[in-house]
Amino acid sequence: MPVVSAPYEINADDVFVDLEPVFDVPLYLKCEGFNAAGSIKVKAALEMVLAAERDGTLTRGSVLVESSSGNLGIALSMIAAHRGYGFLCVTDSRCNRASRRLMESFGARVHVVTHPDEERGLLGARIDYVRRLCEEDPRYVWLNQYANPNNWLAHYKSTAPAVAAQFPGLDVLFVGAGTSGTLMGCARYFRERERPVTIVAVDSVGSVSFGGPALPRMIPGLGAGVRPQLLDRSLVDDVVMVPERDTLNSCHAMARRGFLFGGSTGTVVSGALRWLAGRPGGERLTAVALSPDQGERYLDSVYDPEWVERHFGSPRTWGGPPAEPRAADEPVASNR
Repeated sequence: MPVVSAPYEINADDVFVDLEPVFDVPLYLKCEGFNAAGSIKVKAALEMVLAAERDGTLTRGSVLVESSSGNLGIALSMIAAHRGYGFLCVTDSRCNRASRRLMESFGARVHVVTHPDEERGLLGARIDYVRRLCEEDPRYVWLNQYANPNNWLAHYKSTAPAVAAQFPGLDVLFVGAGTSGTLMGCARYFRERERPVTIVAVDSVGSVSFGGPALPRMIPGLGAGVRPQLLDRSLVDDVVMVPERDTLNSCHAMARRGFLFGGSTGTVVSGALRWLAGRPGGERLTAVALSPDQGERYLDSVYDPEWVERHFGSPRTWGGPPAEPRAADEPVASNR
């Protein structure tokens, strides 16, 4: 076991779960939650902070500010505490209580936006608040995860190579779409390899990233009320839109087999299962899905029966297909 001097050096990047015993479908899950920040977002957070330090944007006395629904905020809280910066996370009511308490434990401040922008929803209101703050006080530095190329670069340099090393015969990779940093980093990496890999984006119904209408969403993590600036649709081969009820079904199915994963993971797994079910009979692909985080932060939401019934009704009444197989506006044409 190595001796570390920084919390973000604590990371297990080579953990994969075989989900075939759970769902009877060949699918591997890359677990990104085994680090000190508890999610894949620590990679993008660190890459953005180090780049800002190198170019002089972030200096002694700076206060980081970022819009986040939880995981990036936690990662930045930890990194800011270690490197001596203040941090303010601008979030909204969908950020669960456990995530807010974790950020505050690292010494961060948390501002909760309660009134959505009429056209751009809560995310738009969060971004507007951050912009006003930076205009009013030069101490604040906004890394802007939604447009910062170091967001996707982190996954180009680490996440995608780790998948390729474990699965040199990879056929398809399923990646959740939030800021689209993970999606774009992985897509760019695999586009440069000789062996073709199908990149499937998985998004939540109600997200506007791939052209669908904006609808209320309760589970933080994936999806966006504002189209991500980093997103390049030409790098995506297919899209699966997943209703949040199916996210819950997948989370609970894995939990019944001892694997407690977060809401984003449930969405990605649900989308992967639907996509794989639509393949020609007998075709067995090497398929990997990315799991952004673990499930402990969702104990008072995804895994709370009262919360689930309050927002989604009784699971006994849900029914319906597990996911919508394409984006709401149009299919994403294959680029292979």
